[in-house]
Amino acid sequence: MILRPVRDDDEDAEVVRVISSAAFGASHILKGEAPDGPATAEEIAARHSVTRHLARTDPGGCWLIEDETAGPAGVVLSTRREGTWGLSLLAVVPGAQGKGVGKALLARALVHGRACLRGIICGSRHPVAARTYRRAGFTLHPAMRLTGPVDASGLKPPDGAVHEGTVRHRDLMDSLDRRTRGGAHGADHEELLRHHRLFVVDDLAGSGYCYLRGGSVELLAATSRRLAARLLTAALLSVPEGTAARVDRLTAEQDWALDVGIAAGLEITNAGYVCLRGMRPPMPYIPSEDFL
Repeated sequence: MILRPVRDDDEDAEVVRVISSAAFGASHILKGEAPDGPATAEEIAARHSVTRHLARTDPGGCWLIEDETAGPAGVVLSTRREGTWGLSLLAVVPGAQGKGVGKALLARALVHGRACLRGIICGSRHPVAARTYRRAGFTLHPAMRLTGPVDASGLKPPDGAVHEGTVRHRDLMDSLDRRTRGGAHGADHEELLRHHRLFVVDDLAGSGYCYLRGGSVELLAATSRRLAARLLTAALLSVPEGTAARVDRLTAEQDWALDVGIAAGLEITNAGYVCLRGMRPPMPYIPSEDFL
């Protein structure tokens, strides 16, 4: 087996996507869930872009293991942002599972975050994932998911202004990141803006932001539950008609989000764990699976 860094190029980005697709379709998943269906060209391009971004910003946290005969066996992508470490992806192809590949990749990613006081992982429901992350010293917080068509008639209009965000709001968003999760996302916001619509609140009551792509909420942070609910309401009301909404990675501390989802007629299901080390569940906050 050969362990090497993930390169910032389309070839390695495609290798990462192929490994992820193989792993997420198997029964043993350390991070992530099985995909809903075949990826579109737009989704593939977005995945390539995220992988290259992480390989560029965190070369010490992104690694591939390749078998000299069988080819790529596993991948890990991890980030380090101002003292907060995050695991973006850990995937092992079915033929390489149970051979120490995932353990070796996670160990290398944890080395990348050894100087960080805080750590966060969005883990799957699979018991192997839960056991692995608990053994690595993480506290497991059961998570929920909201899904389904939005019933706008059940939602009250936002109780204040919500604006379209731009890259000019990066300082505001970094400040919110530090307040909620202990570390700014920094350049991750530029990558998020390439693929998501951004909603921002900034008034006398406080501030907050929310990223949305199609019907999926990717990341949300706010100074209060009230503003977080306002942002989520605005995001759900903007979901295109006929598109299912999806809000993932909700711990019990995000019950404000459950209330908004229930009002919108969304279904609540169990969805793995938000795994934390050196920190309590950020709130009000919905983590990004890629950028945490």
